[in-house]
Amino acid sequence: MQSSTNWASVAPIIFTALAIAAVNWIDLARGKNRSSVAYPLSLLITLVLTVWFGINAAGGETHYSFARLVVVDPMANVLSSFSAAAMFVTLVYTRRYLSDRDMFAGEFYMLALFTMLGQFVMISGNNFLTLYLGLELLSLSSYALVALRRDSRVTSESAMKYFVLGALSSGFLLYGMSMLYGATGSLDLNTVFQVVESGRVNASMLAFGVVFLVAGIAFKLGAAPFHMWIPDVYQGSPTAVTLLIAGAPKLAAFAMMLRILVEGLLPLAVDWQVMLTVLAVISLAIGNLTAIMQSNLKRMLAYSTISHMGFMLLGMLSGVAGGKVDGAASAYGSSMFYAVTYVLTTLGTFGIILLRTSKGFEAETLEDMKGMSRKNPWFALLMLVMMFSLAGLPPTMGFYAKLAVLQAVVQAGMSWLAVVAVLFSLIGAFYYLRIIKLMYFDVPAGEEKLEASGGLQSLLSLNGLVIIALGIFPAALMNLCYQAIRASLGS
Repeated sequence: MQSSTNWASVAPIIFTALAIAAVNWIDLARGKNRSSVAYPLSLLITLVLTVWFGINAAGGETHYSFARLVVVDPMANVLSSFSAAAMFVTLVYTRRYLSDRDMFAGEFYMLALFTMLGQFVMISGNNFLTLYLGLELLSLSSYALVALRRDSRVTSESAMKYFVLGALSSGFLLYGMSMLYGATGSLDLNTVFQVVESGRVNASMLAFGVVFLVAGIAFKLGAAPFHMWIPDVYQGSPTAVTLLIAGAPKLAAFAMMLRILVEGLLPLAVDWQVMLTVLAVISLAIGNLTAIMQSNLKRMLAYSTISHMGFMLLGMLSGVAGGKVDGAASAYGSSMFYAVTYVLTTLGTFGIILLRTSKGFEAETLEDMKGMSRKNPWFALLMLVMMFSLAGLPPTMGFYAKLAVLQAVVQAGMSWLAVVAVLFSLIGAFYYLRIIKLMYFDVPAGEEKLEASGGLQSLLSLNGLVIIALGIFPAALMNLCYQAIRASLGS
């Protein structure tokens, strides 16, 4: 561990900022032909960052930089690598959709890269100010992306709701951070941990601060009852933007939650675990029960996201049992594995939905999935794999992700909570299986064929195969998550 600024460790984040500026300059210089260069350059940037962060993760070192405002540890490198890879996949999946709707322009790619930069800052934040800076960079870019189609009333309405509720959640976070600063006298997470652990703080002020922080984090995750923005934003946004919001940012939200609650406020685990338990149960209940009643496909997946955030919270609340942290790395590792699983499966799901759309047609209702197996059996099979993974059925990685989280919950002595999670998962399996039924047993509304370019088809196929492979052989990724969490907690 090093506390002085190590430029090699923070170089990928600096490179991202400089690359965005370069792409923006080149994009503007090319005038009307700018869309032709922003896309390939964005792909190149995300691919380079994926490899770069992956190489840094293999080193296993932890570095504190810029007066401990930034920490680059194994968890940061692993999550940043997955985040960059998810952005690469997202850009490939959305290309045709954007081109068909006259959105294939530099503005989209600038904002998308800014959301990625915000994720990197969130993932590596070691100070409340750094975490908030990354969060706002991600959020403001997302607001602009949702409102990118200015001629659409539905899109504008979704952007306004997203902005207002996002500002509210940011206020919660800032107020909670100010309370903790007042109680501890510091914004540095390591210092906050030491002061809280000493017990020489105002307990009431700490309690209020934790409540507001957890509420703000729940807003950003989309956990119930702070979920009201997710269905409207998912449904009202262009599908390409929905994928941007639904995918990689969840990795950054997980990292922010772990940085604040575990690395900064672990001595208060007894307090925030109770809050996370309530949030998890409500999320599982509202997410699964409400999704059953949806006819809009994106809205159904929005409520599905809420239920999955409930499962991810289960892993987070299982790290401390009876005041002991023996199973912390395993529990938080299972939650990290679940977050990665959710992102990979969401990418594949929306990739198929984007493939199903065409110029002048949006695949937004469940009825639009009818008869997909007759139009393209391979893509229907890939969608089946995604639905199996979201439902937590073998042999997909979604099954192992749920199993790992449930094991952590049981080991923490909360078997009743595991039973509740299983029951709601069984209920949730209904709306995933309903999509499979529509694809394989219903007659298609039209006779058009589903076609994709060779690159898109290969990437979608690889996405599906990875979900199957990591379901059958999950040990490598699970061990990677465990070791990353263990190294980060040890630093």
